[in-house]
Amino acid sequence: MRLAAEVERLAAELEQSRARIIDLEAKVDIDPLTEVLSRRGFERELKRSVAYVKRYGTSAALVYLDLDGFKPVNDRHGHAAGDAVLKAVAAALVRHVRASDVVARIGGDEFVVLLWNLNGPAAGAKAAALEQAIYSTPVQWVSSTLVVGAAAGVALIGALDTPADLLARADAAMYARKVERREITSPHVGEREPRAGRATR
Repeated sequence: MRLAAEVERLAAELEQSRARIIDLEAKVDIDPLTEVLSRRGFERELKRSVAYVKRYGTSAALVYLDLDGFKPVNDRHGHAAGDAVLKAVAAALVRHVRASDVVARIGGDEFVVLLWNLNGPAAGAKAAALEQAIYSTPVQWVSSTLVVGAAAGVALIGALDTPADLLARADAAMYARKVERREITSPHVGEREPRAGRATR
């Protein structure tokens, strides 16, 4: 009887330990600040998604977003203000995609979005809409209104892609978009003065 009770106790402790491990692994996959996927969580999801596209021939696209005007927010208002902006950006991205899509923060001010069932033109249009969604999400901080922009690069997932290739292509497209935005009249980002229509970089 004592042996059976001891075995039952050890089995219960093992189950509790497994549950704690699963919980910790899930937390590692989530960015604690923005509550979207972390880089680790996204890389795991991207690997699964590339395999799914290869197997079933579905269409999907990766959007790589890098914020514009984020450093001045940190420099002028401190990291707490920067954190508030990052949280707002993540929330805006989640609001503007479907439940089946994936949003992640993979760097300091870098986000990625995995979009399902979109062709090239539709993915490009969605990337532009996400840029606008970020710019249209001002953050009130003390007496200032903080605004950032974003450059979005798009890469369609192909049957021969690896996750690393896909990220590299989307990253390169994002940098090309940054250059394009510098060459045209782009929205001012950084800070809007209270009760004024003017924005400054």
